[in-house]
Amino acid sequence: MGAHGWSSARLTFVFCGYLAFFSGHFVRQAEAGCRERESPNCCTGRNNECFEYTKRKTVCYCDTYCQKTRDCCEDYRDVCLISAAIDCVVGSWGPWSSCTSPCGVGSTERSRQVSVPPRNGGTPCPDLKQRRGCFGNNSNCSTAKEVAKILPDSFKRNFKDPWRRPHMMMKKEKDSYCVHLRVKQASAACKLRLWSAQLVRERLVCAECQSDAMSKSDRCGGDGLQSTRTFWAAASVPGCHGSWIRESSSERCRCPHYSVLFV
Repeated sequence: MGAHGWSSARLTFVFCGYLAFFSGHFVRQAEAGCRERESPNCCTGRNNECFEYTKRKTVCYCDTYCQKTRDCCEDYRDVCLISAAIDCVVGSWGPWSSCTSPCGVGSTERSRQVSVPPRNGGTPCPDLKQRRGCFGNNSNCSTAKEVAKILPDSFKRNFKDPWRRPHMMMKKEKDSYCVHLRVKQASAACKLRLWSAQLVRERLVCAECQSDAMSKSDRCGGDGLQSTRTFWAAASVPGCHGSWIRESSSERCRCPHYSVLFV
């Protein structure tokens, strides 16, 4: 090969070297990051599945939480923070709710609404609910403390006083009423008698309030409260007691057989 051939070969080699050198500087290599993720490119909050790999094959994240942990991908700001961050804005607290227990220890809560939700990595919303303890003490609490005394309905069938003389005036009878109560608890001693053994948990019981058992307020003591647990005791079975919740009541009615009476 002549001198001219060698010169051409050298020029070609030098040209290719410069081309490779400048290509490495001016042709940007593909970067791994949020832009390379499948949709969605970015995630809100903390999401450990929202990650990608850097050019060095290390893990970086594309969720808004990465701004706190400082492990965002290099292109996170360009891809995910398209606009300025917007912090969460909440309204004023609402009023406290009524106590969950009308009598005794309960809880009450209040809430507030989100006026502006956070966007683009803005400050997340604070708590939207608050709860605190309370002690219910409404006008019915004295009734809730009453303990109903009950007997089987066999005591109510056409009872006549054998000692009443014909000239004695009969006591004016008041209309009976019925109360339907859901048993919530019954002691083990209730199993000793046939009638009290039927007072088992979640059974609906009809309790009749007759005239002789009524107080001056024309009601029987311990006849229960709506949606509030009250207590009862079997008058003829020592140690038999429990609790129930009043579900409904009926005026001028009679309970069916195998029910109970207030005494």
